Amino acid sequence: MIDFKPIALADKAKVYELFKNNEYRSSGLSFANIFSWTSKHKTQLYIDLKEQIVLFRFIDSNEKLCYTMPIGNMNLAHALEMLLADAKENNFLFRIAKVTDKMWQEINNAIPNTFRYIDCRDDYDYLYLTEKLITLPGKKLQSKRNHINRFKAENPDWKYIRITSDTEINECLEMLEEWENNSFSRLHESQQFDYIATRTMLKNFHYFGLKGGAIKVNGKMIAFSFGEPLTKDTFVIHIEKAFEHITGAYAIINQQFALHEATSYTYINREEDLGIENLRKAKMSYQPEIVLQHGIVLLNH
Repeated sequence: MIDFKPIALADKAKVYELFKNNEYRSSGLSFANIFSWTSKHKTQLYIDLKEQIVLFRFIDSNEKLCYTMPIGNMNLAHALEMLLADAKENNFLFRIAKVTDKMWQEINNAIPNTFRYIDCRDDYDYLYLTEKLITLPGKKLQSKRNHINRFKAENPDWKYIRITSDTEINECLEMLEEWENNSFSRLHESQQFDYIATRTMLKNFHYFGLKGGAIKVNGKMIAFSFGEPLTKDTFVIHIEKAFEHITGAYAIINQQFALHEATSYTYINREEDLGIENLRKAKMSYQPEIVLQHGIVLLNH
């Protein structure tokens, strides 16, 4: 049986060490993300620095216990055997969630003819070329440019700021409370956990090493966004919040954050849509370069 323990803030350095060579571009492979959603997923982990392995076990949105792809410089077949034994000993149905195509190929090659893969559309990540999020070229992104132009015309006193100080973090927390009280997000359970995750990330902003930016109009914060490097070529946006009643607020923070914080990365991963129709429509409207497939791996029987 694997000695899984509840994830703690103190685990950050060890997890980052094992994540540093990650090339999967999957938004789930972020300590800040994993820790901040623990209230929903009850995440546990197992770390063995000698064996160079980190394993996670969590509860998914359907209340099913799942593992994640083993990460580190370990023997993958051995790590999978560990997970299989843990599931058997605990009488769990074996499931590895948030599995990309690349992960699935590696799993299937490590232990052939043992597993099957089930596609999970709600878990797909959306990756965009950073340059396109900044320039918004072509006819398909004309509406985004229009929204930004209207925002600038209606809010001539707007400015972009970097989130670097506790004062700015506190402004984000204040805006989050106002946003939550006036948002339709409260109608969707996953978005309620998003609020908790956002507060957790803001409260631990410096500890997680996040990069953030915000839009102010007449000195008042009306939008903010933050994230972190995910791989050598990909930056992940964990959180983006804007007041919905201000036309173009989401469009302007999206563009300006990419411009000021992520130009050294080829791609920006804006995470999954959680199966929320309006969120999926919004993410697709930005013309993703890659829709990163995720699925679930089960035993092949």
